[in-house]
Amino acid sequence: MEVSEQISRSLLKNKKRIVIKIGSSSLTHKETGELNLQKIEKLIRVISDLKGSGKEVVLVSSGAIAAGRQALGHRQKPETISEKQAYAAVGQARLMMVYQRLFSEYNQTAAQVLLTKSTMTNDTSRYNAQNTFDELLKLGAIPIVNENDTVSTHEIQFGDNDRLSAIVAALINADLLILLSDIDGLYSDDPKRHPDARFISFVGEITSQLMDMGKETTGSDVGTGGMAAKLAAARIATDSGSDMVIANGESLDVVYQIISGSQVGTLFLAHSNLDFDLMDFIDNKY
Repeated sequence: MEVSEQISRSLLKNKKRIVIKIGSSSLTHKETGELNLQKIEKLIRVISDLKGSGKEVVLVSSGAIAAGRQALGHRQKPETISEKQAYAAVGQARLMMVYQRLFSEYNQTAAQVLLTKSTMTNDTSRYNAQNTFDELLKLGAIPIVNENDTVSTHEIQFGDNDRLSAIVAALINADLLILLSDIDGLYSDDPKRHPDARFISFVGEITSQLMDMGKETTGSDVGTGGMAAKLAAARIATDSGSDMVIANGESLDVVYQIISGSQVGTLFLAHSNLDFDLMDFIDNKY
């Protein structure tokens, strides 16, 4: 580990306000696509432990559509917006029921926050959303965020929860964004197709060449965010002043490793961008 990376990772233990995004592939059984309750319970234990150590944690959770598929007995990934919205309507309630029940076992209170792109593009509603997050964290609750899939259409969707989590991190002035996915971090190419792809553990600056590495692919039939989405999230997070780490969520102990400064995943270093405007990113101008 180079000195600059070592110093940057050692500072992660001081992060106070943390956004954790976990993808559907990390919350579901690979064979069936159904919710993996053991993984969810471990995630809740880790978040509760972080909160017990004095940190503020916001969880951006995928899995509503997968939970709806499970509840309705459908194994195939939905294709149409109306199917996704119907599954999400059933699954979001089911997912929150699981979160609230398990968080209560650790004496924590979960709060549901559903966002749409139109919420963020309207100045008043964006300001209200920011105040809601601040008040929830002040009250000691753990906000659980998802896109309001039941009312979103293609034109007003964030696109995936990687982008959504970065927008949330920018909105609440988070210190650190952790993306938990089914990959170890950033590679020079898709490691599933190119075994000789080089792993990149530290990114001090996001360049246009780096953005070109993104591929609109994902190896899961329950997720939506490929590497291009994660790089877009890294750009919005780092430009807004938040460090970001992409790591494999197979073992949720990786969160402890990240916070302790271990060399796991890919660390994207925050930097000051005076031209940063959250609205440019939301409007896809960024």
